[in-house]
Amino acid sequence: MDRTSQVSYSVPQRVLHWATAALVLFNLLLPDGMEEWSHAMKKLGSATADQIASANIHAYVGIGILVLVALRLILRATRGVPPASTEEPAIFQLAAKVAHFGLYALLIGMPLTGIGAYYFGNGTAGDIHADVLKVVLWVLLAGHVGGALVHQFYWKTNVLRRMTAG
Repeated sequence: MDRTSQVSYSVPQRVLHWATAALVLFNLLLPDGMEEWSHAMKKLGSATADQIASANIHAYVGIGILVLVALRLILRATRGVPPASTEEPAIFQLAAKVAHFGLYALLIGMPLTGIGAYYFGNGTAGDIHADVLKVVLWVLLAGHVGGALVHQFYWKTNVLRRMTAG
């Protein structure tokens, strides 16, 4: 396939994007199980079976995100991505590239720091995961969604459609 003629993301790329988004939002919006486990471990040195089960769900979703991101990067390397919109000013094209790199880095770094904290008991990894990377991820996600909305409603491009209907 000629990567320069690609006008939309492939169906597998779109499915992986939205599956990743759903899992990321799940873990960002529902971290209670991991937080309860963490507090119990710090205060009591042990956790209940329910707390462990809830923490496991958070951990398994994080591992799922890591797997999906790896698949996304493989598809990105083999299939490419559609070219940037010509309506988008060069400075915003650069910002989009930086933001996408940052999102991929976070979607790899967060599961790895979570694994370090949960499975290997590394408190520093846990602090970085919950106190630093989570905040940065929220900021980049807001920028990502904001950028898609600017494309849709201000520049009136097909950028949002490329990741939805194709």
